[in-house]
Amino acid sequence: MLLLVPTGVDIVKGIAIGFNVETVTYKNLKFQVWDLGGQTSIRPYWRCYYSNTDAIIYVVDSCDRDRMGISKSELVAMLEEEELKKAILVVFANKQDMEQAMTPTEVANSLGLPALKDRKWQIFKTSATKGTGLDEAMEWYAA
Repeated sequence: MLLLVPTGVDIVKGIAIGFNVETVTYKNLKFQVWDLGGQTSIRPYWRCYYSNTDAIIYVVDSCDRDRMGISKSELVAMLEEEELKKAILVVFANKQDMEQAMTPTEVANSLGLPALKDRKWQIFKTSATKGTGLDEAMEWYAA
């Protein structure tokens, strides 16, 4: 799942099947969130939503080691897009409540995040089902 956070947009909860748009307020921040599903057939349409994006929230299944390479390829291609050159990257290493989950460091290394020298980024351990890690991520983004 990919959440693009354009100027003045909020955060979305749940799983995207297709596209969802929602306005979210977190403390003094108001976001309009474009929740774009990660299905292969939908990925080519992601670029339609890149304009005016200030932050990208990239959600990764920390238990899915087999698809981490695909996730990295998609992320790298997206970050090379001109409209996203200045966007902050927030990665949610999701499913951290699962025993087999990769650590956030393992996820970061698998995605090649340490090589991102010209982009502000941070990874957060999250659990969508338990709602953990989201506050920490929004606090970091708001700072």
